[in-house]
Amino acid sequence: MLAVYRILINIVFILSPIIILIRILKQKEDLIRFREKLCFFSKKRGNGKIIWFHGASVGEIKSIIPILEKLEKNKKIKKLLVTSNTLSSSKILHQFKFKKVIHQFFPIDTNFLSLKFIKFWKPSCVFFVDSEIWPNMFINLKKNHIPINLINGRITKKTFNNWSLFPSFSKKFFSKFNLCLASSNQSKKLLKKLGAKKVFFFGNLKFSETEKVNFKINDNLKKNLTSRKIWCASSTHDTEEIICGKVHVKLKKKYKSLLTIIIPRHVERVNTIISELSKFGLKVQKFSSNEKVIFKDTDIYLVDAYGINKSFYNYCQIVFLGGSLINHGGQNPLEAARFGCNILHGPSISNFSDIYKFLKKHNMSKKIVNFQNMHWALNKNFLKKDNTKNIRRKISIIGQNILKKTYNEINALIKNEI
Repeated sequence: MLAVYRILINIVFILSPIIILIRILKQKEDLIRFREKLCFFSKKRGNGKIIWFHGASVGEIKSIIPILEKLEKNKKIKKLLVTSNTLSSSKILHQFKFKKVIHQFFPIDTNFLSLKFIKFWKPSCVFFVDSEIWPNMFINLKKNHIPINLINGRITKKTFNNWSLFPSFSKKFFSKFNLCLASSNQSKKLLKKLGAKKVFFFGNLKFSETEKVNFKINDNLKKNLTSRKIWCASSTHDTEEIICGKVHVKLKKKYKSLLTIIIPRHVERVNTIISELSKFGLKVQKFSSNEKVIFKDTDIYLVDAYGINKSFYNYCQIVFLGGSLINHGGQNPLEAARFGCNILHGPSISNFSDIYKFLKKHNMSKKIVNFQNMHWALNKNFLKKDNTKNIRRKISIIGQNILKKTYNEINALIKNEI
């Protein structure tokens, strides 16, 4: 199994110049920093011990921001290395202006590059987030006696079934974890079956939130948002914006001041989105246009920037979470729920099924399956009593408890390494 993986990942490495070039053209790679994925590091290590966190993309990085904030206050910790795979996640992290955090892109997981990465950074311990499992890196960390931990670990049934095809390999692999903090009871059970030993479940870390507000909208925008009937479609994917546009057209017949805020998952798609929505005669205004106001005739306010979703959630009573009307598995609804938003989602929510179960149980979310459902649900929410304060309170209490338990466990491990 490992031999096959190494052949495949080496093929990826050989093709990496072409892959990276395509991603640069699609604005998914940094023109200079992409070299970090080949272990040409842009930052110096310096002296002292380093604690390393790795999360794949935006969601994983956002989930550990509250942990990083607490660790930054620890005077014994000199440096925190954070790696991720995507350009968008690096932009999110940059907004927080951490003093001790160094961000680098995760290297291609060949045996050679993983060894080079470990030799350069020499981490004292590592925390992988969510479902990030890289065989060569794991094996080489273990060879160098560096403790490997998994936080907010997520194992789906599909992932479990794939690993179960190679029981001896998976047991050998998952037993390498020093500690696993699962994101759900199901993940806890599946991690144990795969060979992980020390596994705990405190709750999903994505229920917690950062102490910092990294973006504030100006007074004019605030006035525009509070004076109009608004709703938000967040983390949308291809085709979902078209559905939202159609819904806007129909709702506007009843709500003349209607404003639809669309925050696409991938901002490089904005020009395509504008082109599609213009076919319905909709007036689209981009956030990046830097206008100080939202014009009266604007139908769609397109937020083409990363990490500022919460600034708009603060003024919305209802949010549709994308990646759920297509076969993608959904996007994390908790950031919107923390701001008291009622959540709409499609049927494809396998990535966050436990979170959506919680939201449904507490009457915070509603499943829709098509254009008609979305129109009906939005109209119903516009007419009902505002329940945002109650939702905020429930999510906040749960999040604070999960964060406290998770941080205490992580901090106890770090104390042994610094």
